[in-house]
Amino acid sequence: MDERFYDGMLNIKTAGDQKGFNRSMHYYRYEPTPYSALKLLFEKYELTSSDRIVDFGCGKGRLNFYLHYLFNATVVGVEMNETFYREALESRKNYLKKHSHGKDKIHFLHCLAEEYHINPMDNHFYFFNPFSIQIFTKVINHILKSVENTEREITLILYYPSEDYIYFLENQTTFVLTEEVILPSVYEHNQNERFLIYRL
Repeated sequence: MDERFYDGMLNIKTAGDQKGFNRSMHYYRYEPTPYSALKLLFEKYELTSSDRIVDFGCGKGRLNFYLHYLFNATVVGVEMNETFYREALESRKNYLKKHSHGKDKIHFLHCLAEEYHINPMDNHFYFFNPFSIQIFTKVINHILKSVENTEREITLILYYPSEDYIYFLENQTTFVLTEEVILPSVYEHNQNERFLIYRL
């Protein structure tokens, strides 16, 4: 699937991987979720305009723009890398030239994932294996604390999930695996090429 086609349709620039490495061993290098994978996932898994999705390690914001375009959902990108954060803001400006109704629904924050304050409206959280299990644990605990304060159904979407993430969720939380979406063209060569959906 042509990455440039979708970037062009959305009037954004999200292609390319991170050059070099993060200084912290807890944060992993940026790589956008392929549009082909997003298309497959969201043909099976639908959102609504009242949903609010947080993408931890959003990079240049591909998931955010794609989900707003498909579902008119509110999207929040959390990114620690200042360069990617600025690129996401630039893409937001360009996206809004074509899709002005997204002005109040597309947000980007420049901060560490564990410093993000969970909004009581946040109900879907996306992770493309962005950081170590230590950071993941902190983020999940923040989400669980938020649910204690404001009860609601929560969904976690994991792409290319690490065994550490899976073990933690299934053995130390009350999240339940409800769906697995396999990418058929690549899964037979790499069994990490799948989405896992957990619900609370």
